[in-house]
Amino acid sequence: MPETKKKFCVTTPLYYVNYRPHIGHAYTTLAADVLARHMRARGTEVFFQTGTDEHGASVARTAAERGSGPKEWADEISADFERAWKLLNVNYDRFIRTTEPEHERRVQDAFERMRASGDIYPGSYSDLYCASCENFYEKKDLLQGGLCPVHKKIVEEVSEDTYFFRLSGYEKKLLDHYAANPGFIEPKHRAAEIVNFVRSGLRDISVSRTKVAWGIPVRSDPKHTVYVWFDALLNYITGAGWEAGGETAEFRSVWPADVHLVGKEILRFHAVTWPAMLMSLGLPLPRKIYAHGWWTIEGDKMSKSRGNVVSPADAIKEYGADALRYFLFREVPFGHDGNFSTESLRKRYNSELANDLGNLFSRVLNLAKKHLGNKLPHKPEEASALTFARLRALDADIAADIEELRFDRALDRIWGTVGELNRGIDARKPWALSKSDPAALAAFLKDMVWCLRLVAGWVYPFMPDTSARMQMLMSIGDTEAEGVEPQKIPPLFPRKP
Repeated sequence: MPETKKKFCVTTPLYYVNYRPHIGHAYTTLAADVLARHMRARGTEVFFQTGTDEHGASVARTAAERGSGPKEWADEISADFERAWKLLNVNYDRFIRTTEPEHERRVQDAFERMRASGDIYPGSYSDLYCASCENFYEKKDLLQGGLCPVHKKIVEEVSEDTYFFRLSGYEKKLLDHYAANPGFIEPKHRAAEIVNFVRSGLRDISVSRTKVAWGIPVRSDPKHTVYVWFDALLNYITGAGWEAGGETAEFRSVWPADVHLVGKEILRFHAVTWPAMLMSLGLPLPRKIYAHGWWTIEGDKMSKSRGNVVSPADAIKEYGADALRYFLFREVPFGHDGNFSTESLRKRYNSELANDLGNLFSRVLNLAKKHLGNKLPHKPEEASALTFARLRALDADIAADIEELRFDRALDRIWGTVGELNRGIDARKPWALSKSDPAALAAFLKDMVWCLRLVAGWVYPFMPDTSARMQMLMSIGDTEAEGVEPQKIPPLFPRKP
């Protein structure tokens, strides 16, 4: 059998369809897109998966409140997510829905396989349950007053027959894996939280419901439906082509995932339950699970009841998709909590995009048009590309930052270069140099054009449309002519009042 080439696999969690897309969803998905675009640009084949989680009591309840059936409601909200990702220029390879027949069949296959091995067994329970996050809690995990730690709502006691997953049997295996793979959970402080949680002792978890009709039926016991989190976590392998009867070439080309990107509130599911499920199925574990922080809105936690949920479409309408993409990864280090402020977005747009990058681009190309005989240099010339040669050494650092999910550091390096180039123009005074030393001015401008081409490549994962416009206006890729005429330069980012 020929060897299957492994693609770089990056995933987002599945987004629950009781909410329409908001900035928090966009943040995770754009992080995956930045990473995927970077890897593709470096010649790596990529499999980027996202999608929607569509089963569970909360979805059925939300649909009923709106006079809709759960499938119709799921269709509507899932389509909203696809539209949002199109607006944000997200280039995914697979959008999976948990109501897809192939996903449902594979979930049933996985359930029966674990049941046959003894890792899933029947029983009953009485437990504390949050309907909003579809999660069970122990008393010690609740906030004062018996509130869910995520939604700050009172949990309810639920009793019913169920099937349990033998999570307790994987405690040592999980701890051994964490110890042997220190980069498995990041950031590091979140890894420590997970290790401490597992060391405190794991209990078996419920993986089926008898009181929730809107779910995937357990094939061997149809009065049960598969618990929504068990269903949703399996998307990572069902979307990649896993089959219970044996690994397919499609699956081998994707799995194991290289990075699961998740919000910090769902890290425990991904770093404890999901690896144990994979161990039960005899499958390799993902290489990294990265939990980022939350966004507040103007200082307050996003909440439908408070009416402060920011739609990506609204921000895009005012500032454009690239500006929003840039802001989310420039404003706060990935992995930390951040505050979304329209005033901060406007300031960064005007100062860093319109003034720093936009003005630099216009200045250089207008000067080149005037002083280079209306021709842009075709390739770097050894005698003139002094700054370009030095800055090119940043390629490896920027690539490493993106691959390690240090997006803010990559942008710091890029904007450090933008600032240096702006200062270089001010220092060299091309308007004076044109009279005193035209040859030196020509060499300087050629250097600046090639530095801008470098910047255009660096910003591509973050701002793909802006990168494409810069490259088009500098005619990158034209190998026929001796030189190319610069185009008329519209502003990359018109200032906002």
